[in-house]
Amino acid sequence: MFVAMNRFRVKRGSEQDFEGVWIKRDVHINREPGFVAFHLLKGPEAEDHTLYVSHTIWASKQAFEDWTRSESFRAAHQGAGERKVFYLEGPHFEGFESIQEVKPA
Repeated sequence: MFVAMNRFRVKRGSEQDFEGVWIKRDVHINREPGFVAFHLLKGPEAEDHTLYVSHTIWASKQAFEDWTRSESFRAAHQGAGERKVFYLEGPHFEGFESIQEVKPA
């Protein structure tokens, strides 16, 4: 399993617009080989921003890397530069390979 995350420091007052972009966008990723799940998470608020994380689970790191070279990836990120107005800085990517998984008994 591979988890791909992007952290977004969204300017205070832009949260609703930021969430709207994600909720209203065309979804392509759910048809990709190796895709497991996506979550947009809202985190703590600071004086100047609210933290958000996009959290995507893949069957493998290779499946994630294949997606980053796909037409689906390009479509999903089309117009991303226009949304910089929401952020204090660009997204910060973090990728993690699973070492251990514990499931319900």
